[in-house]
Amino acid sequence: MMMEIKEVVRLCVCVMCPSYIDCKEEIAFCIAENRKSRCITKEKGCLCPGCPVQDREGFQHVYYCVRGSEKEQH
Repeated sequence: MMMEIKEVVRLCVCVMCPSYIDCKEEIAFCIAENRKSRCITKEKGCLCPGCPVQDREGFQHVYYCVRGSEKEQH
């Protein structure tokens, strides 16, 4: 079941990720519907496997910012 957006924002670790580039506060790439980041283009490290959002949602992929949401990577 999808988490409430407030809970996602509270638990999201995207802004701490080595690959993250601040771009109008894009976050929670794992749950974004069919969207990659408009700013992040290089994979410089990934925190997705330790992210509470990914864990609670049961997601299995990584680098959502450049590869697409969990849904897109299936």
